[in-house]
Amino acid sequence: MSSNHQNSRKSFSRLMLNGKVAAALRVLNSSPSAPLPPSPEVIEGLRAKHPPAQPLNRDLLVSRLPAPSVEPALFDSIDTESIRRSAATTKGGAGPSGMTDALWARMLCSRTFHLESDALAHALARMTRRLCTSFINPHTISALVSCRLIALNKNPSIRPIGIGEILRRIIGRTVVCHLHSDIIEAAGPLQLASGLQGGIEAAVHSMSSMFDDDGSEGVLLADATNAFNVLNRATALVNLRYLCPPLATFTINIYRSPAKLFLQNGTFILSSEGTTQGCNLASPWYCISLNPLISALSEADCAQIFFADDGASVGKLLAMRKWWDILCEVGPGLGYFPNGKKSVLIVKPGLENTASSIFKDTGVHITSEGQRYLGAPLGTDEFKKQYVSQQVETWAQELTDLSDFSTSEPHPSFSAYIMGLSKRWLFIMRTTKDISGLFQPLEDIISSKFIPKTISNQLTPNNRKLLSLPARHGGLGIFNPVEIADFEYTSSAAATAPLSKIINGQKTQFDPESLHLLKRDLVSAKSEMLTTKRLSQTKAEELVREALPPTEQRFHQERTRRGSSIWVTSLPPKEHRFNLNKQEFWDSMSLRYCLELEGRPPNCPCGKPNTTEHSLSCHLGGYVQLRHNEIRDLTANLLKEAGCRDVSREPHLLPITGETFRLKSANTANDARLDVAARDFWLPMDKIYTDVRIFNPLAPTNSAIPLDTALKRHEDEKKRCYNERVLEVEQSCFCPLVFSVTGALGNEAEKFYRRLAKLLADKTHQAYSDTIRYIRQRLSFTLLRTTVISLRGHRGNKFTKTRQYKSELNDINLLYNTFNSTKFNQF
Repeated sequence: MSSNHQNSRKSFSRLMLNGKVAAALRVLNSSPSAPLPPSPEVIEGLRAKHPPAQPLNRDLLVSRLPAPSVEPALFDSIDTESIRRSAATTKGGAGPSGMTDALWARMLCSRTFHLESDALAHALARMTRRLCTSFINPHTISALVSCRLIALNKNPSIRPIGIGEILRRIIGRTVVCHLHSDIIEAAGPLQLASGLQGGIEAAVHSMSSMFDDDGSEGVLLADATNAFNVLNRATALVNLRYLCPPLATFTINIYRSPAKLFLQNGTFILSSEGTTQGCNLASPWYCISLNPLISALSEADCAQIFFADDGASVGKLLAMRKWWDILCEVGPGLGYFPNGKKSVLIVKPGLENTASSIFKDTGVHITSEGQRYLGAPLGTDEFKKQYVSQQVETWAQELTDLSDFSTSEPHPSFSAYIMGLSKRWLFIMRTTKDISGLFQPLEDIISSKFIPKTISNQLTPNNRKLLSLPARHGGLGIFNPVEIADFEYTSSAAATAPLSKIINGQKTQFDPESLHLLKRDLVSAKSEMLTTKRLSQTKAEELVREALPPTEQRFHQERTRRGSSIWVTSLPPKEHRFNLNKQEFWDSMSLRYCLELEGRPPNCPCGKPNTTEHSLSCHLGGYVQLRHNEIRDLTANLLKEAGCRDVSREPHLLPITGETFRLKSANTANDARLDVAARDFWLPMDKIYTDVRIFNPLAPTNSAIPLDTALKRHEDEKKRCYNERVLEVEQSCFCPLVFSVTGALGNEAEKFYRRLAKLLADKTHQAYSDTIRYIRQRLSFTLLRTTVISLRGHRGNKFTKTRQYKSELNDINLLYNTFNSTKFNQF
């Protein structure tokens, strides 16, 4: 294996263990973009990408009346919770200060800093509200708006990449999320990069359908030169006060003064025009700024769509030429400079000569085949198939490299496939029709290389349908791309149908209440699509379950239980100990799918056959107790983190002094203890006692009954033993925490941890959904680790250990006595 391959594998594993999926997938790319050194040529190219400020273009102002005022109360809802949500979701590199996203998230969201974290979040919320409601001296925030600037090799040109301060991005994200509806309304229904749900897919579907219409002669895809960096900043800021007044004050505060873009050599370039690289406002502000241009282009008798600076028109050739002329006339005044050499006109076959005559002096490239549009192919069926085939070839090579990595890093490789690589071809599936057969090379590599190397080589082709199910249905989410391609396209078209209908109407502004109705229809369409998808997956699971042999039916029941599969869909960040080494990962998969555990001795040191069922139940080695204690300690720690008082492990119950109980099975021992106790869980000052039981569902006493029945039975046994005593003597409540070794929770445990998640979410100011998932992940990985350890952990023989210990002790005594005798004889 080459040193380059080893280095790539190590870099890939390191990035995945840090939770950086996108960066890890770039390692699979054989030609990643690397920053260029700041040579004089590169610096000169960067300066050319950042031109000086242009004067205000009064002819393109949307109004000359006084700008409407905005009530400051509109921003009162920006509070510490808003700042923390933004901090938790802001990702990216550090700005000039070097403060990373993880550092800001820890300072604002971590429980370590307590009051200091609250004070910082409160101060940032106040700062954000002030930036949105009053104009401030731009020099006071010059450090905040500064960025790092690097250059990527675009061959032959360079691409400037700005990296702003994380704090600026946190504040900007908070404002953009707060004004989400205002931004969409100001940008209009034909600007689909403003935050509309499914905007990019709707753009592709609409443009494809309009191009296929018999009345259209072609599609013109317009591209702009250095689009975001040459936007007329002065004109855009003035227009913003009329187009989107709530966003205007904040944007003016950020952009009224040139920002410094620092290079690697310590020098800087001033950003005086356009949007600043690395700014959350760049895309929303740019989309709103093109609203006057889109309105002017509506005079041409052709349909149009914009996605940020990517404009497209469809219709008759003469109408599209008029659209292009308006674009070249009005666009430069707003900072939009059409680039004919990068623009493409796709025409119907037979119209090439006519199109060349009409667009002869524009420099637009004319083709009758097709062109890439927003990441999807647009044109003839032959072009679409050729484009998709080329993409599949690239993905197949990346998947092959990922399969090679999985021989030593199976868990990171599996997570990279589920969380990232498989999503790359999902977009093509959702936007391109009738291409399912083109994904067969990917399916061949998945079945012949990726699954055997990553999961197990014991899996047969009959298991392929099982693995293609979602994790909650007992699979792994390794979908067959050939089977799901057509369904994904149909689902995307149905989910974006309301937006496509608005696009076909070609209105440049939203009607009153139309945006609200559009959002409602989009939510409804997406809900219907998801319902259809879930029903389809449920039917597929039923077919797979019926085909399973009787011996595997119970395993399938285990892996479809809530909580049993959450480790499958979790990233492997090392800081949370959610990462598994290759042996642990392969054993976990073998246990999940009833596969043979290779490399284990045939007999246990206790003398019994070393089957999986026996290893999970054998007490020799202390692994059963280890499993119990880990869950007990984790529960106690979570209760402390949630702010519960008087948390104790193995608390003694009050002695019995004459009390009698209705059930004979009640524990009446004076030295009785439970696992965890805490106060302030259900009600203030009330105490709760919990007791943990983790049972082996494969044991004969449990395998003969349904899983739900087994969980209920173990809960009832705990209640009969302790519930009455805790209620009457302790005058507290009791909750049995019952688990199976595969991660299934009993009903009582499910209610307990939901309440714990609510307390922890309130304490840490996190979303409940994120908190409950985090708790389930910790429970799942704790059970998984202790279960896998019990399969291969050293058990030894206690009698041999005792005899060996006594023998070593006798040798030490003999040596000590001999030494003393020799020393005494010397005197």
